[in-house]
Amino acid sequence: MTEIRLETCALSRRFGALLALQQIDFKLAVGARHALIGPNGAGKTTFINLLGGALPPSRGRVLLKGEDITKRTQAERVKLGIARTFQINRLFRGLSVLENVCISVAERVGAAPAMFYPIGRRTDVIEESMQLLEMLKLTTIAEHRVSELPYGRQRLVEIAIAIGSKPDVLLLDEPAAGVPSAESHIILDALERLPEHIAILIIEHDMDLVFRFAKRVTVMVGGAVFAEGTPREIESNSQVRAVYLGQAGHG
Repeated sequence: MTEIRLETCALSRRFGALLALQQIDFKLAVGARHALIGPNGAGKTTFINLLGGALPPSRGRVLLKGEDITKRTQAERVKLGIARTFQINRLFRGLSVLENVCISVAERVGAAPAMFYPIGRRTDVIEESMQLLEMLKLTTIAEHRVSELPYGRQRLVEIAIAIGSKPDVLLLDEPAAGVPSAESHIILDALERLPEHIAILIIEHDMDLVFRFAKRVTVMVGGAVFAEGTPREIESNSQVRAVYLGQAGHG
């Protein structure tokens, strides 16, 4: 029996009269490589926001390692082991790649006050940050300002920052968004280098990336789970093809 890392029970969210999410029961196992797909407006980002604590649910529960975290704040969930990236990156564009990652690591180890510029004297923080950059093949641009980087590299820096919090669960909201399709393999290569125990849930419109990355795929339509299965099962599901895969290239 695979250990469940993150789970939702009848998770629902209303925005006024709009029912954006309806009774979502979902499980993410230890080490999962899971993709969440569906047309625009399906509720995917709302679901990630509920998992990460950016939004409270109208009903239902979120469990991490069996513990009810539904009322926990976003900051508390990060400390408990949930990290995420966003559709539009939130990097400190005027700082270097290394400085961006150091801020994340320093926050986790309680060294943030010691990290004023220059980077500070916490060599442990700097060493760990460089190890993360090495894992994601970013050491050659460690001293570059984020604003100088191609967008694909910026997305990798964002993943490095998320990993800096040493998460058990990593939520990635369209990591390849804005990245030229010829460069999307950079994102995939980076994900494949991440520690195997991390449970990864990815929202992505790039179906090539989804089917190469995911071991399991959930399809959402109209705020509800429409189908779930292996990439092969989802790709060959005629109903999924009718409502989504045939138009995936259009968003």
